[in-house]
Amino acid sequence: MAAKSVAIITMSTRGNRVGPSVAEFVKNLIERPLAAGGITTADVDVVKFKLPVYNEKVAPAMVPEKAQFEHEHSRAWSAEIARHDGYVLVIPEYNYGVAGGTKNAIDYLLNEWKGKPAGVVSYGVQGGRTAGEQVSHSLGRMGLRVPDVRPALPFAGHDDVGAAIGAGVIAEKTRKSWEGAPADEVRKLADEIKGLLLQPNTDGNVPAL
Repeated sequence: MAAKSVAIITMSTRGNRVGPSVAEFVKNLIERPLAAGGITTADVDVVKFKLPVYNEKVAPAMVPEKAQFEHEHSRAWSAEIARHDGYVLVIPEYNYGVAGGTKNAIDYLLNEWKGKPAGVVSYGVQGGRTAGEQVSHSLGRMGLRVPDVRPALPFAGHDDVGAAIGAGVIAEKTRKSWEGAPADEVRKLADEIKGLLLQPNTDGNVPAL
């Protein structure tokens, strides 16, 4: 039996972004507990797929049984998501809500990940909690199995926000603050996803819409 795979998805799309560094921080925390269950991790960066605002003629719910995507960017994104068994979305919060690029990438999908477990880790001035709630709600209503654990990673002060936005780096004060309770929450999320992956992916496990 092939090992199950969890995609750690960097969802930020800004040119100067701290998202990849946050995703690496998350990966370093969840890789070991997932590996203990025979589960591998994979790095996925949404920006590499160059997704425009959704421009397909068909609705994602029609793919693949009733229709096919026309554009290569849609097909590539769909195929990448479909090949994994679970997901951790590492999302930014902009202006007290979910980023447009994050929601757009989600709105390209449905059947590729319906019924599979997906966790959300948010980051931002106050940890991105509002964005985390919004994305978790959307994924749950789409039929994914979303753990209640929702880690939020806040930046430690104005200077650290500036380092993230201006230079795309996690400042040392912020990194140290994340190594306490926030890191424990990320590890707990990994355990939740591992538990869900050990359950069969059947219609009975898909939340009712």
